[in-house]
Amino acid sequence: MNNIIYESTFKNHIKSYIDLKQAVGYKYKTEANHLKRFDRFVIENFPLETSLTKEIVLNWCSKKSYEAQANQCSRASIIRQFGKHLDSIGVAAYIIPQGYFPSEKQYVPHIYTNDELTRFFAQTEKCCYCREFPYRHLIMPVLFRMIYTCGLRASEARLLKVGDVDLENGILNIHHSKMDNSRLVPMSDSLSKRCCQYLKRVHSFPVPQDYFFPALGGKPITLGNIYKNFRKFLWQADISHNGRGHGPRVHDFRHAFAVHCLKKWGEQEKDLAAFLPVLKTYMGHESFDETAYYLRLTADVFPEITLKLETRYPEIIPELEGVSDETY
Repeated sequence: MNNIIYESTFKNHIKSYIDLKQAVGYKYKTEANHLKRFDRFVIENFPLETSLTKEIVLNWCSKKSYEAQANQCSRASIIRQFGKHLDSIGVAAYIIPQGYFPSEKQYVPHIYTNDELTRFFAQTEKCCYCREFPYRHLIMPVLFRMIYTCGLRASEARLLKVGDVDLENGILNIHHSKMDNSRLVPMSDSLSKRCCQYLKRVHSFPVPQDYFFPALGGKPITLGNIYKNFRKFLWQADISHNGRGHGPRVHDFRHAFAVHCLKKWGEQEKDLAAFLPVLKTYMGHESFDETAYYLRLTADVFPEITLKLETRYPEIIPELEGVSDETY
């Protein structure tokens, strides 16, 4: 549900466009906020214009001195899609060409080595009590292991409720994730055991609707908090970081999980054509292309199995390109 109020001459079209996107499964929250800023821009600069002219689009898309190239491209993409929507309903609209603005080289995921994972998780075990975040020392060792061993998105892990963690059967219930999808994710026996120990210490009297990883006031821990702790553990584990936006990232644990699975199956001579749909479902991917991407990434990270993968699956291994944040 989009509760943002739009006020420009495009207000009804923006509202109906967002409603349409959300009706087909997109959360479209970030984009809705972008379009609110566009709405204010129109009010301030083109208050009487009812057509999406080239002048409006190019002025709106002009690069700000403080923003990264990726942000400009993102704004251009959103207004391009909105323009296509307007055109489809008969409203005059300039549709900015795809790739009109040069994009930055996209990020290639960092695939953690087994040694890096061992060092990183060892540092989470040394996490100390923090008065501002009372359960920090108990949450971090479990949270990061869950993200990696279950291939979760950080947002999926942090929003888990106590009732979503089925410890009797060792299954996580992921609700309303990307594209508003839900899925069941099995946990390893070792992770299930750690979660049982964690539950006894943090949720002595479990309430199904409480957040499994709570911050102060019973709220879920924030992505910013996760990232802050992540950077600290990286530094303590002597894993180099190249600066914000250059990785490694928290989300790379999810990429590493997928690549390590594929590497293991490749070495075991598993039929990846049969196993890829399993990985697709487990990770909550919408399309097979999202999962097949990891075949190329696996081949590039582990060149010793490149020939095996390319020989057996030449038509389903895509070209390796960078991915944006939280992709896949």
